[in-house]
Amino acid sequence: MDTPRTRSDVIGAISAGLIVVSFCLLLLWHDPLVFWNDDYQLSVLPVFADMARSWSEGNWPILSPYSWVCGNFAGEFQYGTFSLFINAAVILIWKFPLTFPQQAAALSIAHLFVLAIGAFLLARDRRLAIPLSIFVALGAALNGWIICWGATDWFGALGAFTWLPWAWWGAERALDQRRTKWRFLWPAPFVYLVVTGGFPYTVLMLLLLIAWLAIKAMWSRQVGKSRDSRDTKVPPTLAVLPMLFGVALGFGLSAPAWLAILDLVQGSARELQSPAAHWQWLVPLSALPGLILPCWTVNWADFSSRLLPHTATELACGLVAPAALIAGFLCRGRVLARQIKWDLVLLLLVLLLCMIPTAGLFRWSFRWLPFFYLVLAICAAEVLQVRPGSPTPATAALGLVVLTAIAMFVLRATGTYAFPLTWILLGLAGIWWLAALWLRDSEFQKWGPAVITFLAFLATYFCIPTNSGVPTYNFSQELLKPAPLDPTRLYMSIYPWAELTYCVANKPEPVGQTLRPGSTSMWAGLHFINGYSPIRAAGAAREFGTTIHGEINPEVGEYLFDHQAGEGGELALLGVDGIVVAREIDLVPQPSSEWQLVVSTDEGRVFHRRGVPFARVRSVNSIDSRPNEQFVAATISQIDNSRNRVEVNVDVPNGDRPALVTFSRPYFRGYQARLGDQKLAVTSYRGLFPVVEIPAGTHGRLTLGYRPYWLIWGGSAAIACALIIALSLVAAITRRYARPKAYVSTQSC
Repeated sequence: MDTPRTRSDVIGAISAGLIVVSFCLLLLWHDPLVFWNDDYQLSVLPVFADMARSWSEGNWPILSPYSWVCGNFAGEFQYGTFSLFINAAVILIWKFPLTFPQQAAALSIAHLFVLAIGAFLLARDRRLAIPLSIFVALGAALNGWIICWGATDWFGALGAFTWLPWAWWGAERALDQRRTKWRFLWPAPFVYLVVTGGFPYTVLMLLLLIAWLAIKAMWSRQVGKSRDSRDTKVPPTLAVLPMLFGVALGFGLSAPAWLAILDLVQGSARELQSPAAHWQWLVPLSALPGLILPCWTVNWADFSSRLLPHTATELACGLVAPAALIAGFLCRGRVLARQIKWDLVLLLLVLLLCMIPTAGLFRWSFRWLPFFYLVLAICAAEVLQVRPGSPTPATAALGLVVLTAIAMFVLRATGTYAFPLTWILLGLAGIWWLAALWLRDSEFQKWGPAVITFLAFLATYFCIPTNSGVPTYNFSQELLKPAPLDPTRLYMSIYPWAELTYCVANKPEPVGQTLRPGSTSMWAGLHFINGYSPIRAAGAAREFGTTIHGEINPEVGEYLFDHQAGEGGELALLGVDGIVVAREIDLVPQPSSEWQLVVSTDEGRVFHRRGVPFARVRSVNSIDSRPNEQFVAATISQIDNSRNRVEVNVDVPNGDRPALVTFSRPYFRGYQARLGDQKLAVTSYRGLFPVVEIPAGTHGRLTLGYRPYWLIWGGSAAIACALIIALSLVAAITRRYARPKAYVSTQSC
């Protein structure tokens, strides 16, 4: 690649990213809370605050002491625990004194910036012009699904998809026979970033992409052989090996991430999800006109499997892309089919996946939409490059808007937001058409698709709310303070369905200071049983029947308060010495002699167990999971209770009975215990908390550390792959600079 081309690509890529940043700043000007919704509030931002706290303590944020339900960040996967980019972004953003909405905006905008750059580079490597490459970047970063869901609600989707265009770009470079033998290095870091980004659906997208690229490369090479007998050096099956090896290195680098979720999901509530979830949030065939007019409103199956009218904001793709593709087929269908047949196959396949039910642990097929938009933008750019300056795409856009608007009125699909958006998109299509006629020879004509796409997206999100009807909460900065709760106690909070009870629509005043719904306890470093978890791993989440948003089953709560809140009850074994009950729920922990009401607010009541808070490590004489055994009381002292390990001094009296030590922290497979050089078995109390039996007459420093198999083996695989990449990179650089200058100018790494 020559130097002028490289310089123009760098400038163009940064420009594409800055255009996306400017777009986001306009959204923030229109609505300062645009990136601050639902899961971002209940889960993502509190967890990232705890991750930043963990790094400041000098610990990798694998576990959290502030939630039992969401206590394993690595296994939850969606928080990007092993992504260097996400962790770096969190550390940097949390250095600034930003409010919650500003932190969410900064995090999303940073990823959208990188996403736009990756899409631009992917387009440029396909020999698309700079204006069309920026058009692709806008389609990838500003489409309806990314803005309405990924950037404003499900951050894990954005954190992973940000790197999919980069992985595609790297994979195609690894397939390029003109590059050196070190070309397998290109996809590895981006595959790693996709997998560790935190969204299983994007990993599926990556696997589909790799399979498609491999089949395409082998087929094209086989056909090329029959046409050109000179191409006989490398068999088709071997030609894809550099790409596959690079992808394997990427998966090796990310091994701790995907091994962690595979471990945590075993026995989880996610394994037992209702089959109805596979039919929720499919893209209906009747909703596809929303690709032209996002105000198109038809019935979608929502989170409750109800068919309700839904405005197709997530189908927004900037008007130009579908119009250009349709125009290309109308005018030069056969030529187009030959030129981009493989891209069209991928496009139709991904669209089909958006519309059919999911299977297994996956749900909500519309999550394939970001991949669909990326492929759609590339296909449309290829069409526009075939006949630059042609008025046909603009004419098609104008006609499609008119026809879709007429159909919208006839079929009564106008919904709530049809106007003024329909008029604005009609006006933009008309302006594009007039510009295509009058400015055919102008330089501006090349920028028409990108400009119209930018303005169409802006009009869409100004006219239609971007949060797709998901709840929002009025969480104030006061949640950074622990009051009125005690940071030394472990709380269980009982509250009704948060998204219905505490959303802004029902409670516009600040909420959460007492109840701490979801994972919001992490902001102030408060210890709670509750937490937000889509997986709901075996243990506390299954035992207490928690929902994804952290609500404990009311019947379970009633049983615990009436029968298990006493001195020897299950809550005492867990170490629960604080209870929070919402005003809407009439429960009081029993017996009253054990509990006292310490705080009563408009939001709820706070009860504390009488006496000092429980120690986090205790020696017990008996436990109901081992009913026929008695244990001697050990002396526990000098407790060092950190995030991923606990250290205590233990002194067990001589005799014939061992001691049993319990740890008030959530149990996960992978805990290991040592007392000096002696390795001790770690069991659990019904999968809830770790338990260690210590032989009689033993004394010394007991260490309980979290070292699961996936961290050991996954970490070893990651180190090995990183070493291979580093050595290969050094060899590639050394060889490049050792070549004669004339030779170097003709090849690239």
